[in-house]
Amino acid sequence: MKIGNITVRISIVALAVVVLFAILLSLAYFNSREIRLLLFGIPGVILLLVIPMAINYMSQKQYQELVPEYEKEARPVRIKMINKSMMGQVVRIEGVVERTYFQFLNRPQFLVGDRSGEISVKMFTSPEETIKKDDVVLVLGTIIQRYIFTGEPVVNCVSIRKIPKKIEIKKDSSKKE
Repeated sequence: MKIGNITVRISIVALAVVVLFAILLSLAYFNSREIRLLLFGIPGVILLLVIPMAINYMSQKQYQELVPEYEKEARPVRIKMINKSMMGQVVRIEGVVERTYFQFLNRPQFLVGDRSGEISVKMFTSPEETIKKDDVVLVLGTIIQRYIFTGEPVVNCVSIRKIPKKIEIKKDSSKKE
């Protein structure tokens, strides 16, 4: 669903919860024929759908407002240059998406690589466009630690966009086509 210029997405897990509670509500109603179940249950099921959509909308809007600020502040870096001393710095990375994780939860994580290395890019909302493996992307974000107090540096992504570049992928010469 699109609200203004923001695409609101609801995760598959949230949809599954709505369906599960709708089924449970209907079973409870048909078993008891108690109308009060419907009076409280239907608004409850609707809220189970609306609340995740509202949260996604608010986070998408917040991230959209941060992008111009990050574009001004971000300095382009190669992945190999990123280290723990860069914590909190705003960076711009160009690379190829090597793997994607957790897109079905609307909390995607990408493994982005350039010729110097690869780094995990975490996003706490769904990106504006669908990002897949082998897409060439531009990432704007802040360097953080993977875990709260420990772990290797990762990018807390504010924006990840496809860019119209072609990067040649090495083909394994041992495999026959």
